[in-house]
Amino acid sequence: MTETIFLGIESSCDDTAAAVVTGDRRILSSVVSAQADLHADFGGVVPEIAARAHAERLDLVVEQALREAGLGLDALTGIAVTAGPGLIGGVMAGVMCAKGIAAGTGLPLVGVNHLAGHALTPRLTDGIDYPYVMLLVSGGHCQFLRVDGPDAFTRLGGTIDDAPGEAFDKVAKLLALPQPGGPHVETEAAGGNPDRIPLPRPLLDRPGCDMSFSGLKTAVLRARDTLIADQGGLRAADRRDLCAAFQAAVADVLAEKSRRALALSPVLVLAVAGGVAANGPIRAALQDVAARAGARFLAPPLRLCTDNGAMIAWAGIERFRMGHRDDMTLSARPRWPLDQGAAPMLGSGKRGAKA
Repeated sequence: MTETIFLGIESSCDDTAAAVVTGDRRILSSVVSAQADLHADFGGVVPEIAARAHAERLDLVVEQALREAGLGLDALTGIAVTAGPGLIGGVMAGVMCAKGIAAGTGLPLVGVNHLAGHALTPRLTDGIDYPYVMLLVSGGHCQFLRVDGPDAFTRLGGTIDDAPGEAFDKVAKLLALPQPGGPHVETEAAGGNPDRIPLPRPLLDRPGCDMSFSGLKTAVLRARDTLIADQGGLRAADRRDLCAAFQAAVADVLAEKSRRALALSPVLVLAVAGGVAANGPIRAALQDVAARAGARFLAPPLRLCTDNGAMIAWAGIERFRMGHRDDMTLSARPRWPLDQGAAPMLGSGKRGAKA
């Protein structure tokens, strides 16, 4: 039997990525070209700048991924590409690149939901069986999913406003820390006292697995302003304590909601993926929840927590095995919820539910 080998292309936000992955879960290469330096002066990702950078870098990262894998296009079984959700300019750039390769080689094309890439990562890294509960927690998304198959996702709960990663970035900006905010907030928090400044744990007083982080961010703003008014400024120790308090609040919310998600859908595995899964204290809190519930805890290696092409290649392989193929009508989608039957949490428009 011919070995299955897929090229995966990811360009949904501010990382241009490509990878080559095999059907027996070997990552032959994974190349990520980050754009943090391009957006540093703007306090966040600028969609137009991101889209242009993707267009300029996609062919280069694909070429590098193939070179590091030691393969040519003729060795591939198919091409998988993020077709949404995400910043539409970047998604379009990736889809057009993948279409060009597919048209030139005759290889099958498989469009992949970016969120499914994250949700299926534990299948790539650990080969676990369905079903499992996945906490997808990143800069733009936060939801609990029961994963029953490559295209079978049931949302158990999610954020009704900001995602945790977005809240980390906004708190970093409030405290004059560099972007992306998550790693810098975690570094500051390591030297802070999480108990000095009281912050709320939103929605813990309500049943279910839904979350809210916008009010927590506002609470940090008010605490900062109070300190500045009382002291005439913000000391380094204040910044560390605010970061520690904020991080502890996020960890507490995610831990309790994870406990409830496992109670709603008892499974043998709690998995976590997305950029916020790289946060050490949050990982530790989730690991404790899983242990108490008698479930195995899985978190991918840090390099596979953030956006990457390997997760897209693997999701493409899983869909390909189900018989899924796309043609040149594959379109980029800014919105693409995993659970098609769930009510929209963040509003809806002509192009469908946001999440």
